[in-house]
Amino acid sequence: MYQISRHLEDFDCWFSQLFPDIQFLKGLLKYTSIANRTVLANHFREKSENYLHQFGAQIDYGGDRHHYDLVVNCTDMIVAEKFRQTKTIWVQEGMVDKPTLLTGLVKAFGLPPYCSGDTSLNGSTNVCDIYCTASVGYKNYFARSGTDPDKLIVTGIPNYDNQRQFLTNDFPLRNYVMVATTDMRETYRFENRPAFIKHAAKIADGRQLLFKLHPNEKIERAEAEIKKYAPEGTLVFSNGNTNHMIANCCELITQYSTVVYTGIALGKKVHSYFDLQELHRLAPIQNGGTSAKNIAQICRGYINFSGKKEDFLKGFTFKADSEPYLEVQYA
Repeated sequence: MYQISRHLEDFDCWFSQLFPDIQFLKGLLKYTSIANRTVLANHFREKSENYLHQFGAQIDYGGDRHHYDLVVNCTDMIVAEKFRQTKTIWVQEGMVDKPTLLTGLVKAFGLPPYCSGDTSLNGSTNVCDIYCTASVGYKNYFARSGTDPDKLIVTGIPNYDNQRQFLTNDFPLRNYVMVATTDMRETYRFENRPAFIKHAAKIADGRQLLFKLHPNEKIERAEAEIKKYAPEGTLVFSNGNTNHMIANCCELITQYSTVVYTGIALGKKVHSYFDLQELHRLAPIQNGGTSAKNIAQICRGYINFSGKKEDFLKGFTFKADSEPYLEVQYA
């Protein structure tokens, strides 16, 4: 979002961490620990705001300070009621979770999308006016999942559109098998972590093994498990630049992590709980880091459009700032 705002400096841009807008969610956040591991939690808000303060960005948590002409969201699973009549754009922020039985039940009974307990419905609710997607594959995926195809535009996404940049780095290690974990247990999903560690060790087959923990994980527990079930000498990192580590690895093992797309873009052999053919179809386009500018172009046009919201895309022609320079096809 900040990268997009850099191309909209002639507008008055403000930022907010995702916030609860109904009493039920506010109650969960205030009186229970259920939401502590979600982006609604205060420690995630604090982390986001610390990042924004570095750049002098303006913060309006909850969006009450002003009347806004445009709201840019990275989730459509929670869209504040106050913004339902405002112009809205959704920007894909990464991978979405694999649909589950609960996902189907939520859709079948018309429950709020967040009841799925994961991100499987992100991008599929059709409540925003325009949807900016990572690739043609994802555009088709969201269309099949319920969003109006006419709302979907392939722009690329700023955090996954220039993975080549990570090949130049100062991470000192090379040629290891890297494992990027997922916070399944912290988000109330089942995981057999000992079995996964043993599976990773089998793939490594004697090669140096390096684990990069998800930032939302319980670090002490994860480190103890790796020490117990992984080969002696296995490296564990809870901090550090994940993309640089991937750039220097020889093989990447993931569970449900978006960073698998970094491995795909850099031509690494990858493993995932997702279907690999599908991942290659969905992989974000690589356009040299121009996605933020592409999205800002749409924001600018939409803000300045004075007609009915539903008429904007009928007359708007999107021209990407840069054509994709790297499309990885599944072999």
